[in-house]
Amino acid sequence: MINRELIRIKIVQLTYAYYQNGSNNLTNAEKDLMFSLSKAYSLYNYLLLLIVAISKEMRHRVEVNTNRANREGTPAPSTKFVDNRFALQLENNNALLDYVDEQKLTWSNDVEFIRKMCGLIEQSQIYQEYMAAEDDSYDADREVWRKLYKAIIQDNDDLDALLEEKSIFWNDDKEIVDTFVLKTIKRFDPANGKKQELLPEYNDDEDKEFARKLFRATILNADQYQRYMSDASRNWDFSRLAYMDVVIMQIAIAEMMTFMNIPISVTINEYVGLAKLYSTIKSGGYINGMLDTIARFLVDTGELNKPVDDLRPKKY
Repeated sequence: MINRELIRIKIVQLTYAYYQNGSNNLTNAEKDLMFSLSKAYSLYNYLLLLIVAISKEMRHRVEVNTNRANREGTPAPSTKFVDNRFALQLENNNALLDYVDEQKLTWSNDVEFIRKMCGLIEQSQIYQEYMAAEDDSYDADREVWRKLYKAIIQDNDDLDALLEEKSIFWNDDKEIVDTFVLKTIKRFDPANGKKQELLPEYNDDEDKEFARKLFRATILNADQYQRYMSDASRNWDFSRLAYMDVVIMQIAIAEMMTFMNIPISVTINEYVGLAKLYSTIKSGGYINGMLDTIARFLVDTGELNKPVDDLRPKKY
């Protein structure tokens, strides 16, 4: 689950914090990075658990209303939503249960929030159409949760605020973790039962090593990389460059110099995108031009053995 896009984001955040806090302990900073990445995986499981918590609360509501209906001799409520086969499969998923137990994750302290989420779901057109539909298939059960997640959970200010209270990392992580949750919902197969695989924390050891190597190269070679920036910025005032831009370019140069299997154009595109997300409006175009110039210089001087043929001027 923790892919290179998320790793790059975390390294930008942690490198910026490293310098802003005046830190000089690389070992501790590296531990903070790996902890921050592990918290993203914790959020992934916590959001899956949210589906389970909502389903349990909806089940409780149906039980209460069924008992009332029996006492009053009125029709019992539909159990279609609480019998949702995808949600029940997720609730009994071995991997989720093990992780939740190990990390002591729970929504039991946020009952009012869960009840509010249930209310939003019951009021939604997605829910009402699902309850009225004749389709009684696993695919329909899984699809309604995919739609509900996108409509009610993915962009939810109350949830964002609650997550920020629980972890300083989670609010920044949620946007990308949401995509992993939706991917997981789509991958669920009834044939797998309780053994349905969730996304692993890392796809492989190579991605975990990528995080460590990139962060260390960024910090240990900072002076060298900043000299490259200073030399390449002769047409601009390097001293007036936004500090976040310096951090982003420093990491980008570290990636170009450290990982020979990543094309220069891929690295530049990734960090131009991060500049547009974390820095100023003009940062994307500026960083694109600077990194292009630096890359060509490093290749021309033999310090970087990568082709530059795929580099093209871009407009931002």
